Amino acid sequence: MLNVSCIASSMNCLLSRNDETWLWHRRLAHIHMHHLNRLESKELVIGLPKLKLERDRLCEVCQKGKQTKSSFKHINVVSTSRPLELLHVDLFGPSRTMSLGGNYYSLVVVDDYSHFTWTLFITTKDEAYHAFKKHAKVIQNERNYCISTIKSDHGGEFQNERFDKFCSKF
Repeated sequence: MLNVSCIASSMNCLLSRNDETWLWHRRLAHIHMHHLNRLESKELVIGLPKLKLERDRLCEVCQKGKQTKSSFKHINVVSTSRPLELLHVDLFGPSRTMSLGGNYYSLVVVDDYSHFTWTLFITTKDEAYHAFKKHAKVIQNERNYCISTIKSDHGGEFQNERFDKFCSKF
């Protein structure tokens, strides 16, 4: 039989592939042992045999799936010298829950210098340009600075002729 490595909370253990508990764990899409135990105890799955479940163990695939790596190193140094020099813009949605104003999308604008964040609620993605244009005029008048650079995720709502024309004015 082939052996599969399994990482426990404080020790390494080897489990054989014919271990029925781990077979069912894999068959049910790497379900948590607590949930597998509930399925077995309440007899919710037809054909699921009585299993001896060990909650402290974690299979190698589950361990790798829970590992995370930050994609960028956090920089504590501010790279801009004044407000509105660099704005980070992103759009998210549709959200499952409608906002109080009946909107499903949000346009988030973050000033790189102050980390001040504005959230603009919009009904559809195509309203992003008009919402940002209106908001840009307001914040430039309030802060007495001009926007120098806009950084986005290159989504279709930002990569279009209207935004290009708007940005060329800076």
